[in-house]
Amino acid sequence: MTYYAVIGGWVTKYAVVYLTGQTEAAATDGYFTSFITSPVAPVVFALLFMGVTAFIVYNGVEGSIERVSRCMMPILLVLVAVIAGYSLTLHHTGTDGETRTGVQGFLYYLTPHFEGLPVSRFLQILLDAMSQLFFSMSVSMGIMITYGSYVKDEVDLNKAVNQIEVFDTGVALLAGAMIIPAVYVFSGTEGMSAGPSLMFISLPKVFAAMGKAGTVVGLLFFITTIFATVTSCISVLESITANCMEIFHTSRKRTVLVLTVIYLAASAVIALGYSVFYFEVKLPNGSVGQMLDIMDYISNSVMMPLIALLSTVLIGWIKTPDYVIGEMERNGETFRRKKLYTIMIRYVAPVMMLVLFMQSTGILA
Repeated sequence: MTYYAVIGGWVTKYAVVYLTGQTEAAATDGYFTSFITSPVAPVVFALLFMGVTAFIVYNGVEGSIERVSRCMMPILLVLVAVIAGYSLTLHHTGTDGETRTGVQGFLYYLTPHFEGLPVSRFLQILLDAMSQLFFSMSVSMGIMITYGSYVKDEVDLNKAVNQIEVFDTGVALLAGAMIIPAVYVFSGTEGMSAGPSLMFISLPKVFAAMGKAGTVVGLLFFITTIFATVTSCISVLESITANCMEIFHTSRKRTVLVLTVIYLAASAVIALGYSVFYFEVKLPNGSVGQMLDIMDYISNSVMMPLIALLSTVLIGWIKTPDYVIGEMERNGETFRRKKLYTIMIRYVAPVMMLVLFMQSTGILA
């Protein structure tokens, strides 16, 4: 939750930067570092982001969450498609005289590169991809379970699952097509670093290199990212709220108010992890992290694979796959992939989750 709030605050800050026309400033070396190491600005934007999220959840699923999602998601899809299309039209000649195009960057994005890839690195990439999938599909966070409890009995789950598969994969591919070709054109393969440095250091340099159009494209990009982050943050807080309401038998508004106070305080502390509360810790996977990195590691590399592993055991062997198959065929529909699902949930997924969990925690070197 606090991870989303802090990152969402960073994205909001950059949206404001491009809205006020500070494209060149955002592209300078040290701009991002000076922002996150400030004892004030990251906290302000994190609290603002967390406050907006809490306000939406405070007003309920149908009253606010569903309305916001119905509005945001089509806009998000259109913005991603527009920027992805624009990225393919880019071309730039570097100081070395080499001309790179967006189409070349797109082909680089789609071409697998296995040269010099050891097994340990492959497993780490697989873990990163799985972590991305967990976030993208809202798996292992209780979100699908929470929203699933709101689904009406007459809804065709087979159709809903197919729609999620198509849109989730399609948007992921579009997001890559939006970012990678643009970075390739202006920064080459050297600019394709991972994590925050890609979004907040490499991309601003790309937008600055685009000239006046870069301000508009940068603004659209960060607004798009705000939409994506807000909807994800809403989902996490809604899941926590629903569980607390059931456990403590409290009203939605009272529950949200209490959680808001807790998460505002926690978000402020995490936002200060690069300034007031800065420290470094060597993580079990060999990397060195600060407070936000620790939260990211615990969430992505420990809790999510572990919860996914336990979920496969619960559904595959305790409740048995027939429980899920029955829900899929509740209204007379046919679950065509029932045999494949049974094999995956009982045998394949548990082994994969166990290997990934051991890799992420350093047990499997």
